[in-house]
Amino acid sequence: MLKADLHIHTKYSMDCDTPLEKIIERCLETGVNCIAIADHDSIEGALEMQKIAPFPVIVAGEILTPQGEIMGMFLKERVPIGLPIEEAIAHVKAQGGLVCLPHPFDTFRGLRIDGARLEELAEQIDVVEVFNARSHFSAPIIKADAFARKHGIAKSAGSDAHSLGEIGYTHVEMREFEGKDDFLQALREGRIVGNRTNPLVHFRSLWARIKKRF
Repeated sequence: MLKADLHIHTKYSMDCDTPLEKIIERCLETGVNCIAIADHDSIEGALEMQKIAPFPVIVAGEILTPQGEIMGMFLKERVPIGLPIEEAIAHVKAQGGLVCLPHPFDTFRGLRIDGARLEELAEQIDVVEVFNARSHFSAPIIKADAFARKHGIAKSAGSDAHSLGEIGYTHVEMREFEGKDDFLQALREGRIVGNRTNPLVHFRSLWARIKKRF
């Protein structure tokens, strides 16, 4: 059985300074044995992590569009930021990846599109992150779960960790899988264990961003 944290950041994100080796150590300490590395505008850290981690690593990435962020999973190439959301989705699909909506209804980090446009995109969405440990209100979780249920989309969860202490806070208990299609099925059969982190973790991300800028 896997304890999968499907949303983790590394030093390759502009707002995180966590080394890859420390992430592996923390995962081993907490029993996390499957992760998705979803850095902002980079898959370099995920590709490197795949080489050195003693457990499965999904190459993912958070992709900023004018309409908010999407996540590509099982990526082979970086998807450019700044594209309209439809084009970003097309880039993910073109390389055989899965499209995930991370924290889609989050009060501060959610998608900036109207309901009709989101409904039009639904058939292109493979995964919805229904629980993000950095989302501190219940309404976004309820909305994400309802959207996934309505459209029969696989549901995911992750810590969105930008620091070591956050890793594993939220995870999915799921069976082992082979490839993206089996991953989707395993995700559907899995069980989400959702816990929220302290809101103060956002200051850690802000501090990392400031340090990198200067």
